[in-house]
Amino acid sequence: MTTPPVCDYEGSDYQTSFWDQGGREYEDRAEAIALKRLLPARGNFLLELGAGAGRNTPRYTGYDRIFLLDYSRTQLQQARARLGDSPRYVYIAADIYRLPFSDSLFDGATMIRTLHHMADAPKALAQVRNTLQPGATFILEFANTLNLKAILRYWLGKQSWSPFTLEPVEFAALNFDFHPRAIRQWLEKLGFRLEKTLTVSHFRIGLLKRIFPAGFLAAIDGLIQPSGAWWQVTPSVFVKASLPGSNGLPKNDDPLSWFKCPECNAYPLNDRGDHLHCPGCGRKWSFHDGIYDFREPVS
Repeated sequence: MTTPPVCDYEGSDYQTSFWDQGGREYEDRAEAIALKRLLPARGNFLLELGAGAGRNTPRYTGYDRIFLLDYSRTQLQQARARLGDSPRYVYIAADIYRLPFSDSLFDGATMIRTLHHMADAPKALAQVRNTLQPGATFILEFANTLNLKAILRYWLGKQSWSPFTLEPVEFAALNFDFHPRAIRQWLEKLGFRLEKTLTVSHFRIGLLKRIFPAGFLAAIDGLIQPSGAWWQVTPSVFVKASLPGSNGLPKNDDPLSWFKCPECNAYPLNDRGDHLHCPGCGRKWSFHDGIYDFREPVS
């Protein structure tokens, strides 16, 4: 199956170099405020797309079980070392364009700092849509082309691309910015209802972060975030979307009811201890060191 290219963080020290030691405390705190505003009070199964090393996972306190999905196995190993082997956490290495889940499995999903790596964002969002049940909540963060810095640079002739067009902008290899209207159109086409929009990281400026404490900037950011209902000029935008209907579909604690073959969509798979076997195409998908691996079948 041919799919778009994937941005692979395998072997990366992203959590340490970018978040822990990269001067991003303000952004992390501001995102925590946004998530607290948008997350439902309670939920059953949550799919965390682009979970990485589990930075946001402890914030999903209302959900009974969290499925951490990332393409990088080493990122999931870091998440597992941080969060442990509680039955509440399920670790999955997979391609977002070939999600290995049975339809309508989740009543919630988050996708934070992940869409900006999607060469085909509508295709990725459609895959997410298939995993969600009626009434599910989807919290999406995206990098915004229409941010104030990009607008000023364009007006001053220091930037060739226009922040006002709807096409995604690839500013570096597999790093994309998106126009808020394009995101809305894609989500609405998939049947989502947009409930809330927050603008985040208003003060992502090195000088301000050096002058003011991270907690102070995040608190002010939190006060301004609801302005996203009217305009979006920050580098980061959070959207809360939902599907029509009511959830409450029964959940099964048997992992064989969670997964389907990402190659042929056969369901359910057969448990063989160290791998899941597809009865449809015969492929084997590894289960090793607590991580289900659906990137490539094993021989």
